[in-house]
Amino acid sequence: VHILKDIVHPPANLTQLALFKSLHYTNALGPDLTVELPRTHIWESGADVTKAGQTFVANMPTEECFISPMKGKAEGIVYSSKPLSYQGQLIDNGFHFVVKDGKIVEAHAEKGEDVLRSAISLDEGACYFGEVALVPYDSPINNTGILFYNTLFDENASCHVALGRGFCDTIDGFEEKSLEECQAMGVNDSMIHVDFMIGTKDLEIVAECKNGKNVTIMKNGKFTI
Repeated sequence: VHILKDIVHPPANLTQLALFKSLHYTNALGPDLTVELPRTHIWESGADVTKAGQTFVANMPTEECFISPMKGKAEGIVYSSKPLSYQGQLIDNGFHFVVKDGKIVEAHAEKGEDVLRSAISLDEGACYFGEVALVPYDSPINNTGILFYNTLFDENASCHVALGRGFCDTIDGFEEKSLEECQAMGVNDSMIHVDFMIGTKDLEIVAECKNGKNVTIMKNGKFTI
């Protein structure tokens, strides 16, 4: 447990993230994406606590802090910054989505586009986002320069978004709520959960706060809070 502070690296002020209403992503690669967040949300990191009070990390290495966005509340275009290995096949080159009313309405890639389209049509929730995660671009995984072809490693290279299933534990008070109640609050449901990386050296994320003010939370791929 004493080494958790060295392997889990959320931004300095994780509680400040709870004040956000939406996130807007931009960089030179092409993303211009806005996602809204559930009204009563909690940002999670790689560390968790058992019912007995024992802190643990189920997925190592980990660099992310993450949340499930509001289903049906995303607009824009988002490009993947790294290839995605999915079911033994590589999706790459111009890999991007067009999103309207939270739903992916276009999926493109020069390599593996048929695989990509198959993934987002698996069920009703597969074409919606289940997670947005913040990871600094200079993370140890990214600095290796290695593509591991395994999402549990590759997702820690940079900011990422996931297709499909969301996480009920990013809803405040989820322990007292049913699955249906969490879904009614915006958590997406699907048989899949597929992360793809969008972080770059010039990524900027501007958050709209609940009080209407905007704050830059990442600039040049690094946390500013």
